[in-house]
Amino acid sequence: MAVLEGLEFGKSDFVLLDEVNIEQFMENLKLRFEKARIYTFIGEGVVSVNPYKQMDIYGKEEINAYRGRELYENPPHLYAVADAAYKAMKRRAKDTCIVVSGESGAGKTEASKYIMQYIAAITNPSQRAEVESVKNVLLKSNCVLEAFGNAKTNRNDNSSRFGKYMDINFNFNGDPTGGHINNYLLEKTSNNDRYSHNAVLSALNVIGFSEEEIHSIYRILGTILILGNLQFETDRESVLVVGMGDVSHIAELTSTEPDNVTKSLLYRTVATGGGEVIEKGHSEKEACFGRDAFTKALYERLFGWIVGRINAVIEVKDYNPVLHGKNTVIGVLDIYGFEIFDNNSFEQFCINYCNEKLQQLFIQLILCQEQDEYRREGIIWQHIDYFNNQIIVDLVEQPHKGIISVLDEACLSVGKVTDTVCLESMDVKLGQHPHYTSRKLTPSDKTMEFHRDFRIRHYAGDVTYSVEGFLDKNKDPLFQDFKRLMFNSSNPVMKEMWPDGQLSITEVTKRPLTAATLFKNSIVALVEKLSCKEPYYVRCIKPNDIKSPALFDDARCQHQVAYLGLLENVRVRRAGFACRQAYTRFLQRYKMTCENTWPNHLMGTDREAVEAIVTQHGFQDDVAYGHTMLFVRTPKSLFTLEQERAALVPVLVLFLQKVWRGALARMRCRRMRAIFAIMGCYKRYKVKVHFWEVERRFASVCSMADYGKSVEWPTPPAALTQFHSITQKWRARQIVKNIPPSDMGEIRAKVAALGALNGERKDWGCGRSWERDYLANVSHSHSTAISNFILFSQELRNKDEYNQVIFSGFCRKMNRFNKSSDRALLITDKHIYKLDPKKQFKVLKRLPLEVITGLSVTAGVDQMVALHTSSQDDVLLYIQRGELCPDQDRIGELVGTLIDHFTRSVATVRGCRSVTTSWSNQLEQGLRLGLC
Repeated sequence: MAVLEGLEFGKSDFVLLDEVNIEQFMENLKLRFEKARIYTFIGEGVVSVNPYKQMDIYGKEEINAYRGRELYENPPHLYAVADAAYKAMKRRAKDTCIVVSGESGAGKTEASKYIMQYIAAITNPSQRAEVESVKNVLLKSNCVLEAFGNAKTNRNDNSSRFGKYMDINFNFNGDPTGGHINNYLLEKTSNNDRYSHNAVLSALNVIGFSEEEIHSIYRILGTILILGNLQFETDRESVLVVGMGDVSHIAELTSTEPDNVTKSLLYRTVATGGGEVIEKGHSEKEACFGRDAFTKALYERLFGWIVGRINAVIEVKDYNPVLHGKNTVIGVLDIYGFEIFDNNSFEQFCINYCNEKLQQLFIQLILCQEQDEYRREGIIWQHIDYFNNQIIVDLVEQPHKGIISVLDEACLSVGKVTDTVCLESMDVKLGQHPHYTSRKLTPSDKTMEFHRDFRIRHYAGDVTYSVEGFLDKNKDPLFQDFKRLMFNSSNPVMKEMWPDGQLSITEVTKRPLTAATLFKNSIVALVEKLSCKEPYYVRCIKPNDIKSPALFDDARCQHQVAYLGLLENVRVRRAGFACRQAYTRFLQRYKMTCENTWPNHLMGTDREAVEAIVTQHGFQDDVAYGHTMLFVRTPKSLFTLEQERAALVPVLVLFLQKVWRGALARMRCRRMRAIFAIMGCYKRYKVKVHFWEVERRFASVCSMADYGKSVEWPTPPAALTQFHSITQKWRARQIVKNIPPSDMGEIRAKVAALGALNGERKDWGCGRSWERDYLANVSHSHSTAISNFILFSQELRNKDEYNQVIFSGFCRKMNRFNKSSDRALLITDKHIYKLDPKKQFKVLKRLPLEVITGLSVTAGVDQMVALHTSSQDDVLLYIQRGELCPDQDRIGELVGTLIDHFTRSVATVRGCRSVTTSWSNQLEQGLRLGLC
């Protein structure tokens, strides 16, 4: 900070003053104010002086400068305290709170807004939509609550007329997940007109108010304005409303009946002791009192409903600590400051009591508990005196003796009890108290009026209160008739605001708690909330009463410094320690920075291990050792440890990631090995089962006539697909080797026909024996023709010197004129002969076998065949089935024998279907299909 702020700006931390006295404190505070340095540290707290002007120190650059930095690294700022509270919450998973205190006009509301804006800016870096929605609602709620809860006073243009404590909930990542708002004592006065209508309307829409709800808000505000102008007049013995048009307008706005509105304004329903219900007419004064009470209650119920509606939107929903981690909280308290007006009434009494309680909390946590902790831990310490305002708190809230008890007793008394009687009762019970007085107790003090004023010596100064109106404001002044009127409204939003109106007059028997008691209970609960959190303080100071950005009123500011206890705070911080942690917690966080304590120490106690860490880093002169805790004097020592820890954390994370990834890899490896072992066993089992099934099915094929042709092969497992194909081939070879050599020619021809026809011809004679030479076969022709053909074939063999007959048979020759004649077909290994069987098998045509380029057959059952030649002199024949075997199909035989011949001699038949597979493969295929 010394680098960023020169000495011309004074000391940026009051702890650094040369001497701790009020003169130097005020001199430093004034110098910094005049140099536009409105913030000054007191340890981890900050003193803020209202500049009464806009300052360019809250932009994005400033936010980035303070994000994640330690307090002493940057000049004093609200952002430094907000970041410190956020880091403490995130690092130690500890709830924190930021208490913004000071008198009215000191800048508390603006300070709270800047704190909220900073927290919103540094969270949710990943821009998750649901988190951004929560942040927007939290920020916009300020606008709405200020519009309805702040007012212009003679000391402040934007004075908070209510107290606000907001809890912001964070998940384990440090992102806001929701929140909750508590409001305290809405003072029932004039509405604030500072904020524009459009800004408030936009905020209501962002928060999630429906159109119906917004419309209902305006209807209630309109009702309040009309009620404020409503007048009454007395006509003889009755009271009337002046201008019944206003009543009709009120009824329209509140969705009630005009008669019921009139009745509520002019009459009061009372239940007698006997259970009888009667209507008692108001006097003009009572009617005005009821009107004012109704107006104030409408606004109070509206404000409470708005707060509840916002809470319903921002509350944390579906939170499960097991799934979502620990839910931590940062609380921000923005509450009305200490007030001294020309006329101080019941509201100022409650506000100043609240400030006394907060001051007591500050004294308890900062001044009292800290010194007590030093004594308990055995730290050498010189006690610092301070004023303990517990005596003032007891004056207000002590049971049976305090001012609140006297007020409640007066409100509960039977008969006519006035404010003056109540003041007399306080004079009797509190006359000896050193911080209480009245004009009756001090007759010479003419600043107070007899039978009206009393004075309390607050920690912030003497305040004179007027007792007039105390009793009426303390008890519930609203008649039950108004509650029932609003509960019976047809508007669901208004009906929701008045649930107590559902009780009839005979059911309302229990007297409600007084306003002072309710306020006391809420403040006690607030103090309990704050006391269980780690506090960070923003102490706001008002430099002058005329809102001047250049005037520093020394006496005015010194008075605030005194009652805020800032000088005592400096003395405690200067003589004390900035941080303290239990040995176990300190060791757990910083043990990785010392080789003697990482990963676990072998020393006798945790204190010895902590001493080893401190000694290694050279902080011996900046710490003190208590019985159970280590006390660190300056934040710099702790920041040095944090820096070293932050540098080591990524290394440790990488090491842990490496170890974990290795563990995961080994686990996956063991799992994969187990998987492969199981797969191997299963595959072997499937193979065995397959072989067992094959063995079972083919056990007796040797004794079967078809050698197992009819046996169906079992489906193999995937691992045996290739082996299954090889096995089938082996099985085919086993069968083939048992076939007699005389049958092999026919087998080859049938396989060739199978491949050539390719299933396009349904019946092609594969199931019978192929004779080939049918002209020479006795079983297929007459004996005379056979003997003639045998003689002819012998002569032809001698003449053409062919070796074998490939095919022969009777046929009919077809010409282009569709005429046919009986002929005989003879195919040898050298020629194709067309013979005339009627002329002793005379050769009509001889074609060399080499000129045949192909043949064509049909897919039907006919015996038509076309022989194609290279000279394009094709021969169209109809193969006769035979006289003795009329059902024989000889087309397949003709095709198969020709292809078999060409396959073995020429290897391919030009123009015919290409036979590319080997003969063994064709044979195997034929065997599988049952051709054998």
